[in-house]
Amino acid sequence: MPLHSLQRLSPTVLLGLWRLSETPADLWPLLPRAEAYRALLPATADGKRQAQWLGGRVLIHRLLAEAAPAVAAAVQVHNDPTGRPWLDGPGAELTVSLSHSGAWVAAILARGGRAGVDIEEIRDKAQRLASKFLAPAEWAAAQAACTTAAEASTHYTLLWSAKETLYKLAAQRGIIFKTQLLLGEFEPRAAGHIPATLVLSDFETRHCICYSQPSPGYVLTYCHESPA
Repeated sequence: MPLHSLQRLSPTVLLGLWRLSETPADLWPLLPRAEAYRALLPATADGKRQAQWLGGRVLIHRLLAEAAPAVAAAVQVHNDPTGRPWLDGPGAELTVSLSHSGAWVAAILARGGRAGVDIEEIRDKAQRLASKFLAPAEWAAAQAACTTAAEASTHYTLLWSAKETLYKLAAQRGIIFKTQLLLGEFEPRAAGHIPATLVLSDFETRHCICYSQPSPGYVLTYCHESPA
């Protein structure tokens, strides 16, 4: 399936979604300078992981073609030692965030300001790990919000995804999810916003995390800042 959606969140920020149905062989021809990317493909990736890896880079290039067409083909997506993507080439001033889970790939491209995106397949894993990543107040609010097992799986996956997005926006090592990525109160819906606070060593910043369900069984979260 080709590009699922491309949404302009602001004059400087684009969000893209790709629903994977392609094999790696289908995706390679969609990449500019594919041979350069072959050297970057993780050697241990199986067919599914290869498709996710390739789909993410194809999606970023689609966003680049929309936001910076003059340089889109000359830019290459790399990953830093923590796994975060960055752009090498004439688009190096752009910020990119990337996520994939199951059949979905999500990417956000911003010119100025930080950005983060995360997509997650809904599972009960996040609920089992709640004590590891939720502050006590967040955990209590989640328990009060869920009355069924299905609601709990969705809600805890959403909370995990929101913290993943905030972590990607922070772009710093060593952040503790439980104490430095804090989520405020919100009314759980199919789509909405979650107030969040990023607590760093010398200051705090406030953010608004947007969320939705791009298809049954998945949650999407993203956050971006306005250019300074």
